[in-house]
Amino acid sequence: MTNITPEEVKQRLDAGEKLNLVDVREPAENAEFNIGGILHPLGRVRDMDIDELEQLKGEEVIVYCRSGNRSGQAAMMLESMGFSNVKNLTGGMLAWVDKFGS
Repeated sequence: MTNITPEEVKQRLDAGEKLNLVDVREPAENAEFNIGGILHPLGRVRDMDIDELEQLKGEEVIVYCRSGNRSGQAAMMLESMGFSNVKNLTGGMLAWVDKFGS
């Protein structure tokens, strides 16, 4: 697993790049604020319920959560399931909001 900073993700989004963002927070957290990722809570990843993400196995996938802890776990799990290019958003949405607001 590698890390990616909020600045790198924001720069790429601002440039119009299509990113495969996966939000592993809970639905209420996602509803509060999100950056456009697919909502796929960590519990579903733990249960290996990844059908929705299967088509991304060979692509870059950036996972994020509130602080970077759950997404770090999710990134390692996805790698163990055959995802080859998973990145964890360092600091999660807390870092994003701290740097860019909501």
